Amino acid sequence: MVEICKFSAEEPVRLDPDRLVVLYAELGQNAAERVISAAMEDLAVHLAAIEVAAREAQLETLLRGIDELSLLARQVGMIQLVRVARDLADCAGRGDMVAQAAVLARLVRTGEGSLTAVWDLSDMSG
Repeated sequence: MVEICKFSAEEPVRLDPDRLVVLYAELGQNAAERVISAAMEDLAVHLAAIEVAAREAQLETLLRGIDELSLLARQVGMIQLVRVARDLADCAGRGDMVAQAAVLARLVRTGEGSLTAVWDLSDMSG
């Protein structure tokens, strides 16, 4: 008999809270909250677009989406998300579809966790 195990992949989200502090210091509370809110919305859209591009094997669109997501994530201190996005770009560039699928799943998990963590931090900053 074959035993099937369910793998639950959880990892801590790594943020640079200093980046949020800088945003608040440079822009003020209201402007910083608008920037963070816009970045969160854009990140969610980019995550979905990256999933579609990967599923449809659109390499150029995938890589462009990864670059855009990385820029946004860096802007709000999502350092782990930037690292995972870079790993996904490496897998896609090598044409390693198995690794790409695994890293894409990690990107989605990390993205969702990062979005929540940034919202939580920005709530504490405000």
